[in-house]
Amino acid sequence: MTIVKRCVRLCAVLAVAAAVASGCANTVEGVAVRDADANPTDVRPLRESQLEDVMLSIAQLNGIAGATQMEVILTGEEMSDNSDAVSDPDCLASIFGAEDLVYRSSSWTAVRDQVAREPGDDNRHWMEQTAVLYPTERSARDFVDASTAAWRGCSGFSVAVDDEATSSIWLIGEVRVDGDVVTQKVAQEDSDGWECQHALSTVANLSVETIACAFGVNDEAVSMVQAMIANAARL
Repeated sequence: MTIVKRCVRLCAVLAVAAAVASGCANTVEGVAVRDADANPTDVRPLRESQLEDVMLSIAQLNGIAGATQMEVILTGEEMSDNSDAVSDPDCLASIFGAEDLVYRSSSWTAVRDQVAREPGDDNRHWMEQTAVLYPTERSARDFVDASTAAWRGCSGFSVAVDDEATSSIWLIGEVRVDGDVVTQKVAQEDSDGWECQHALSTVANLSVETIACAFGVNDEAVSMVQAMIANAARL
C-alpha cells in the first residue's frame, strides 16, 4: 500500500517524548558525530523477534504528538514502493519512509513499519515509525550516512507527489544533525501549514526512521526516534 493511500488528511496524498537536549547537542554539517548526547554504544545486536519491542505504543505516539485520538491504521513487515509517485526519484528518501528503493542496497534483513493518525478525513496528526535490522552495526551506520547525504542533496528543492487522482508539491528543508539523529522537514504547498519532520538514527544493528506530520511540527519525529532507541537499549 502506498503512503499516498495511507494519509487521508491531504486528500489521499502524502502527508509525509523527550525533545533533543538543547544545551548539549552539537549541530554540524556532514554525517552524524558522536558526542555526550550520542546513542548508547553498549547495546547488543538485536534479533527480528525483538523489533516489536522497539516500536512505540499508540499511547506514546499520542503523548508525543499532543493528541488523544490517534490510532494505528497500518502495520507492515515489508518496504513500500512510491518511487513512481515522486517527480524526482533521487529525493524519494526525503519525502517517504520505509521505501524499498531507498533501503535496497543496505543489506537490511527485517523491518517493522507502522502508521498512526486520527480517524476520519480531518485528522490533524500523522505519524510513521520504522525499525530496520541489518547484519552488522556497520551496515546500519552506512545506511544512515548514505541517507544523510541523499537528504542533503535534496535540500531546498521542490518535489511533486502524484497519485491517480491528486497531486501536491513539497518543499524540502535543510538537513540538521544533532548527535546521532538526522532530521529534515518538508512542507506541503497550499495546505494551511501542513508539514512533516523526518528523523533517522541508529543503534547497534538497528536503524529507526520516523515521520511526524501536523499543522506545525517541532521535534516530534526526534522524540519518536529517541524513544525507539531507548526501547532498543533496554532489550
